[in-house]
Amino acid sequence: MKLAIVLAVCIHITTALHRIPLIKARTIRHQLRQNNELEEFWVHHQSHVFAQKYSQCFPDSLSFAAGSTAEYLFDYMNAQYYGKISLGNPPQNFNVVFDTGSSNFWIPSAFCISEACRVHKQFQCFSSTSYQHGGKTFSIHYGTGQLVGITGKDTLQIGNLTIVGQDFGQSVVEPGRTFVLAQFDGVLGLGYPSLAVANAVPVFDQIMKQHLVNKPIFSFHLNKDDNFEYGGELILGGIDSSLYKGPIHWIPLTDKSYWQIRLDNIKVHGKVAFCPNGCEAIVDSGTSLITGPSDDIKKLQKLIGATPLVFGEYTIDCSHISNLPTVTFTIGKRDYTISPEQYVLKEHRQKSVQCLSGFQPMDLATKSGQLWILGDIFMSKFYSIFDRENDRVGLAKSCKRKHKIPL
Repeated sequence: MKLAIVLAVCIHITTALHRIPLIKARTIRHQLRQNNELEEFWVHHQSHVFAQKYSQCFPDSLSFAAGSTAEYLFDYMNAQYYGKISLGNPPQNFNVVFDTGSSNFWIPSAFCISEACRVHKQFQCFSSTSYQHGGKTFSIHYGTGQLVGITGKDTLQIGNLTIVGQDFGQSVVEPGRTFVLAQFDGVLGLGYPSLAVANAVPVFDQIMKQHLVNKPIFSFHLNKDDNFEYGGELILGGIDSSLYKGPIHWIPLTDKSYWQIRLDNIKVHGKVAFCPNGCEAIVDSGTSLITGPSDDIKKLQKLIGATPLVFGEYTIDCSHISNLPTVTFTIGKRDYTISPEQYVLKEHRQKSVQCLSGFQPMDLATKSGQLWILGDIFMSKFYSIFDRENDRVGLAKSCKRKHKIPL
């Protein structure tokens, strides 16, 4: 009898969690650098240059506003993890970035005229018997350009979850080369509704509304080890206690748009170096980096011995990694420490290895002040839990998964 009860409990726990395997890929930035095209790309994709070059691609009502403060989080140059979803009836499969730093779900349309769409999977609305035309245009600004499209509704499948009537965008114009090299087709935002454009209901809000998960919680377990087949997983509906060790520490949100929390301070080698009176940060699965205000990042790069390259990048002598200081984010009076082995990014070329700093400047001004962004470098160290019921983020020390999960 006791064995039966235990088995029943285990089965319940397993079925309550919906697992979406994540694939770790080379970022757009990395591929451009490998092809010796990064510098030329930045020259042509600075916001004012992009606006001038591609302004004729957009209707006046959706014209590109150079320098928009809202654009920067939609910068997928450094997105690294993606997973599979399907949309429509019969299902059409796509690879998307599951992004806690945005709230819209979009994929390329079969009617898209841009090169970036031609080299990716495109949604054929005319082939889906469950498609509903949304009748609205939408526009999303990101750090290196803008995309424009139309809205719709259709049946979305994520793992074994089926979401009926999900709002999504179909891009029809993706000018420039930002998404040409992307190994993902689109983006599925996991932020709050207040962040969504075109009044779209975000995917996780629909999941909650349709009562598809036992708990209004999702969590990320990310693997940074390039030598391991397991990229990570997004878990919808709860927490997997096998993926972390020690207690979960919960941090209340300070704003319900991004997953925004309060930092007490930031230490370098154990000494407070930034945010002595506290500052704001977001936990963002849509970027591989950790970013902060330009002045602070410039000082931080100096403290870790990094040398500037171009367009905000910094290089580090690979032979000095073991001697570099730790960087600690104090949150809720608890220290979350990142080692140099974790914040230094190694990029392998044909005959050499280049080491780059995982910190990058990004001036993102909000009503709460300048934001720091804790991306995948941080999230791969700490199992990250996003709790919509209590509007909080949970962090625990991540464990390595012993085996690959099926894709």
